[in-house]
Order: sequence, then structure tokens, then C-alpha cells
Amino acid sequence: MTQRLRLLLEYDGRPFYGWQRQDDQPTVQGALEAACAALDGAPVLVQGAGRTDAGVHATGQVAHIELQKPRPLRKIPDALNFHLRPKPVAVLKAEEVDQNFHARFSATGRAYRYIIINRRADLTLERGRAWRVAQHLDADAMQAGANLLIGEHDFSTFRDTECQAASPVKTLDTLEVHRFADRVEVTTTARSYLHRQVRSIVGSLVEVGRGMKPPEWIAEILEARERTACGPVAPSDGLYLERVMYDDHPWGT
Repeated sequence: MTQRLRLLLEYDGRPFYGWQRQDDQPTVQGALEAACAALDGAPVLVQGAGRTDAGVHATGQVAHIELQKPRPLRKIPDALNFHLRPKPVAVLKAEEVDQNFHARFSATGRAYRYIIINRRADLTLERGRAWRVAQHLDADAMQAGANLLIGEHDFSTFRDTECQAASPVKTLDTLEVHRFADRVEVTTTARSYLHRQVRSIVGSLVEVGRGMKPPEWIAEILEARERTACGPVAPSDGLYLERVMYDDHPWGT
């Protein structure tokens, strides 16, 4: 009898070409599948809750696997982490689930956090893990613009040209901007997102925060439903998949 497991994952996205397995590039899925195969003695498919882009981090990604050789649950995270070293991927938790569970299709929501360091000095400790914006950002103006995106909309403006989603219509449940000293964070929750939607939104909100555009501009470009109307796309450095929600409980940090 096989053992299906739900894994809670953390990773630094900088060394990887995103989540999805590629034959000629290092990916998070590829690293996990190699570790699982080393543990189980056979190929193991790792299914993730979301396909993060190159350079995007996670503190609460969720995946599921199926092992042919069941093992004591308490030993699995340590065993997988042994095989993952020195790659910057960690299994924080493992939980047995029934055969109907699917990390992606069973998810009811996802939460992302984007971190901006708003200062003139270069980044040192957070280099590659946040976006430095030198010009002062008005977080209140950014929030005013963000409020115009909450709810169900056609997000074609904020959709990457290579997005494979069947529809550009998505529903943002929350979109919040908070300042903590020189740190500005944008957080959002939704059932699902378009490809690079969060980074596209953050980039446009930063244009508002810098005073280059008024908050009402966000509504204008949303209504345009045209990718060319979008502001610059924020770099991957500051984006974190923070939490994946399921009906049984919100699993993540």
C-alpha cells in the first residue's frame, strides 16, 4: 500500500529556474523529485500547489507525493532534507492524506507577500530577497490604488503574455499595503492567480507610490484590459508564496 503525503515547503528561489521541472535547468520540483527518489528507491512525482517563477521564494508552498514504501511520518521530513542538502529547499512538515487529496486542485486559496525595501542604500542581508526602491513610496496612495483591484475583474492588463489560464477573470479577496519603517509589504489572497499577476500589480502600485501616477490610474489600466497598459513588472526577488489554504485548514505560515 502506498503512502500519500502533504508536504509544507520553504525555499530560496534564487538558484532555481522556477518550480516546474526542466530537463536542462535546476528547479524546485526537480530537486524534490530527486530527493524523494533517493528516499523511496524509485521515481516519485511531486505535485505542487503553485508554479512559482524563477527567483520567486516560498515560506508556505505545499506539495503532495506518493511513496511506494511507507515510512514513519515523523522521520520523513528529516530524511528528505538530508537528500535535499545543500540545495536551499526544506521540508518543514509532512502529513498523511487520503488518495483524493491534490496539492493544486484541492487548494481553496493562496496567499502571497511582496517585500520592498524603501531606501537609497543598497541591500546587503536582503539582496535577492527583496526589491530595493530608492524613491520614497507613499503606502497610503498605493493602498488607494490597490483597493480598486479587490474583487472579481478581468485582469488582462496584469496577465503575462505567456499565461496559459483559460480566462483572465480572477477574484482578489484581499490586497493590502503596509509600511514598517523602510519596509513596504504588499500582501494578497485569492483562490488562484494569472501568470505574473502579483508582480505586475506590485510594479504598477509602485508607480503610484512614487508619485508617477495617481491611484485612479490603476482603475484606468485595469479597464484597458491591455498588457501594454501595465506598469513595469516588479522583479521576482521580493515575491513569496506564503500560504496555501485547504478546506481542512490553512496549511502554511
